[in-house]
Amino acid sequence: MLEIENIYIFLLILPIVSFLYSSVGHGGASGYLALMAIFSFAPETMKPTALLLNLFVAGISFYYYYKEGYFNKKLFISFAIASIPLAFLGGTIEVDASIYKKILAILLIFAILKMLNVFGKESDSIKQIKIWQGLIVGGVIGFFSGLIGIGGGIILSPVILLLHWGRMKEAAAVSALFIWVNSASGLIGQLSSGVKLEMASFVLVAIALIGGVLGAYYGSKKINNKNLRYILAFVLIIACAKLMFT
Repeated sequence: MLEIENIYIFLLILPIVSFLYSSVGHGGASGYLALMAIFSFAPETMKPTALLLNLFVAGISFYYYYKEGYFNKKLFISFAIASIPLAFLGGTIEVDASIYKKILAILLIFAILKMLNVFGKESDSIKQIKIWQGLIVGGVIGFFSGLIGIGGGIILSPVILLLHWGRMKEAAAVSALFIWVNSASGLIGQLSSGVKLEMASFVLVAIALIGGVLGAYYGSKKINNKNLRYILAFVLIIACAKLMFT
């Protein structure tokens, strides 16, 4: 993995990606997958590596948002009941590389819109989620999370805000733990189906954690990273185009 061409550039960008994602309560898998696609990582190493990175960065992110009192336990449970088993199921399924790239490209659109703050509007009136709504939303996102190698927060956060189930910081806190449990479940599913983790993945974890810790800390304290998010959105657009048309 570390023999990839221009790996040092990848390693420099990685903590910036983890910083930006963790600042909004995300683990960053869609960003890591986008970066790995740009640097031509092998598809079979992308999924488990992204989920492993997610576990550490989303865990740190959740800790800081929970510490600030933003976690809504009831909202999280509504999604997690169905998402955890379905993320495991998705993780056991092997997808053809060309199909995988197309699905990932579509899901990256959510990440791009999130970074451009399209889903950044908070509502004054918060609605209570119904259990059947949480089961459907959590189950669908969980399955695709395990299948593609993401935690699902990049999709869940916009849904929470659009349907007025929580405010921005609540969505970040719930998404962070949602990402963690789905990443764990999806990774276990992948490992149970014979996928191997390279030791080099843990080197990437150490580097990503630098940005993840800083991003989660400052994000939970009301930081504004508008310009950096625009840059990341541009990187994601490049990755999206590469995945869709190559």
